[in-house]
Amino acid sequence: MRHLVDRGLKGVQLVVSDACRGLVESVADYLPEARYQRCMVHFYRNVFSRVPSTRVREVSHMLKAIHAQESRAAADEKARTVIADLRASRMAKAADLVEQAVHETLAYYAFPDIHWRKIRTNNPLERIMKEIRRRTRVVGAFPDGQSCLNLAAARLRLLPERRGRRNAT
Repeated sequence: MRHLVDRGLKGVQLVVSDACRGLVESVADYLPEARYQRCMVHFYRNVFSRVPSTRVREVSHMLKAIHAQESRAAADEKARTVIADLRASRMAKAADLVEQAVHETLAYYAFPDIHWRKIRTNNPLERIMKEIRRRTRVVGAFPDGQSCLNLAAARLRLLPERRGRRNAT
């Protein structure tokens, strides 16, 4: 993070990641003006690991209800209800985690609602990175860094075109 800031990174408003403690601490140290958004998908997985497998679907609906609210205040209220419901259902470990960390998954409410779907998780970025890794393995060794950069840039340019084609059919 320090290296990026030293190279001129500025104006960062939001950092989305899983609950990587080192990254969260670095964001606070080097980008104090940026908000931290914990990836909802990773958060859900963390909660699911604390509930019986037969209850995952039920808990999934509860968690999604928190993030389906129209405002941060409504989401906070729904989170309190979900925590109480989890405790009543004898899922105290899950309730404790939701109580402790759900606020980290609600930073996206501070931004325009048109962006909410895209900034509340880092999974789209992870998919892009996985695809770039897959393609670089196919190529093998690159003659230079520019070749690798060209491959990654070509993949990123292709994204909007593919999305449009899929929606058109």
